[in-house]
Amino acid sequence: MEALYWIGAISRSNFHEPETHEHMATSNDIKNGTVIKENGQLWSVVEFQHVKPGKGGAFVRTKQKNVVSGKIIDKTYNAGAKIETANVDRRDFQYLYQDGADFVFMDQADYDQLTVSGAVVGDSAKFMLENLQVQIALHEGEPLYIELPASVVLEVTYTEPGLQGDRSTGGTKPATVETGAEIQVPLFLETGTKVKVDTRTGDYLGRVND
Repeated sequence: MEALYWIGAISRSNFHEPETHEHMATSNDIKNGTVIKENGQLWSVVEFQHVKPGKGGAFVRTKQKNVVSGKIIDKTYNAGAKIETANVDRRDFQYLYQDGADFVFMDQADYDQLTVSGAVVGDSAKFMLENLQVQIALHEGEPLYIELPASVVLEVTYTEPGLQGDRSTGGTKPATVETGAEIQVPLFLETGTKVKVDTRTGDYLGRVND
């Protein structure tokens, strides 16, 4: 019978101070956000699981995302196995504006501007309004990925009108928010309502009063 110790996907609920990983480590050091360098490619750990079987050696099961292509793989390491990690600096930025397919951010420490490709920003673009505070993970000056706050407040720019009695049905309907993303909201919500949205899942979290 295996004893499993599960740590979930990357949490965006709290921003962290910039940090740097040493180049050499072991599988016991793996955590969410660790960037592993293998065969010249960088892989960010998004989930990990320490497994201690009743028989045999312990191991670490991981889910990793290629920081360039976005490809997801599953990879297992023996406990204590040597790995090479990349130096990663997580820094606070403010989102300024979109420039074609790219996005421009300002470093909160020195006010330098950083242009990040749409491929790196990915689905985060669905929930980014100008002036949003984010974190960007950098490797040798190159952006690896964007970390948003756990939730954001967005205005519903279009949804079908609500009907009397909809509060008790528990149903949902599609709604477009000001970033252009489409989410599911309760039937009673109307255009112009501000809502809190989970940036990890796109789920509706509640109505926000002005």
